[in-house]
Amino acid sequence: MDYQKIRLTAEDGVATITLADPTTLNAASMDLAREVTHALSAIAHGKIEARALIITGEGRGFCSGANLSGGGPAARELDVDGKPDAGSALETVYNPMMTALRDFPYPIVTAVNGAAAGVGCSLALMGDMIVAGQSGYFLQAFRRIGLVPDGGSTYLLPRLIGKARAMEMMLLGDKIPAAKALEWGLVNRCVPDGELLATATAIARELSSGPVALGVIRKLVWESLDTDWTGQLHAERKAQKIAGKTEDFIEGVSAFLQKRAAVFKGR
Repeated sequence: MDYQKIRLTAEDGVATITLADPTTLNAASMDLAREVTHALSAIAHGKIEARALIITGEGRGFCSGANLSGGGPAARELDVDGKPDAGSALETVYNPMMTALRDFPYPIVTAVNGAAAGVGCSLALMGDMIVAGQSGYFLQAFRRIGLVPDGGSTYLLPRLIGKARAMEMMLLGDKIPAAKALEWGLVNRCVPDGELLATATAIARELSSGPVALGVIRKLVWESLDTDWTGQLHAERKAQKIAGKTEDFIEGVSAFLQKRAAVFKGR
């Protein structure tokens, strides 16, 4: 696929998806969302050699949300009643992107520069490690245009920061600066803007050098959001069986016994 709205690169076991439409602060047009979904599939299926992923935005913003002038969740596709169906693009374009992120087999680091608004906020929050520059902020802007939060934000936010703060973000629609996001537990790191990519890259490289088990951990944690205690114990048992049959497990035990650093190969 010839990408127009993103860039996909890979180096040292780390793939990077850069949202690359800076004139719109990387607004989440349907084209951009489709390209992100395609890139995720390419990495997941081994067409790009990587074991960790960074997602960031070019220029002054991470992602400013739906491109209302160029198509997005609020695009004017008409329903059978002759009125706009603002949910159609979610079903066909945006929800598949978010599901591809949820099901991605490797750890994801999001590096948030500037605005992460609307569905761009949801995209940022899909990181397993979320690093925000000091100028970064998170915004649930839907109330300002008379729509409801999407991109899975009504699922993610209550689980990340609790009902009260999730309601505050979604009902009031105020910006949550990076420093407050760190205080609330919405992000893992808040760093000077000039250190954002270096910090995200260092974390991603650490993750990419880890064992197969990291991807299994990611899957377990996502599944835990929708299961009960007994179900999660069963899931851990199955996952441990998988991890215990990897070459990385053998290497990890050998390194421990030999008192040296393990060298994992992702196998």
